[in-house]
Amino acid sequence: MASHTAGIQQLLAAEKRAAEKINDARKRKAQRLKQAKQEAQAEIEQYRQEREQRFREFEQNYLGTRDDIEQQIKRETEESLEAMNRNVAGNKQQVIVRLLQLVCDINPELHTNLQLQMKLFGKKA
Repeated sequence: MASHTAGIQQLLAAEKRAAEKINDARKRKAQRLKQAKQEAQAEIEQYRQEREQRFREFEQNYLGTRDDIEQQIKRETEESLEAMNRNVAGNKQQVIVRLLQLVCDINPELHTNLQLQMKLFGKKA
């Protein structure tokens, strides 16, 4: 009987050691996964920063800075306004003369419907 219980004790001890080894292996696996995830996140962050830097360089080289774009827009707006002001100054007098002609030079005449009625019916107004 003693050898029987000793064998059971050995089996239980072996089972316990096996369970510990399995738990240790699981912990190591979880640790490796966690470390791999951290390394992947660091690599992703580094790649993102590199891409952002390349984009900023591209933007700087081909588009210029926001200040440059703002200055260009202001300059184009001012040029456009100056051209409009020159156009207004050049045509102002002609427009005033034409408006005065339209308002002051009145040619009184009968309405076209009345003229037609007079032709058709021979009536005088």
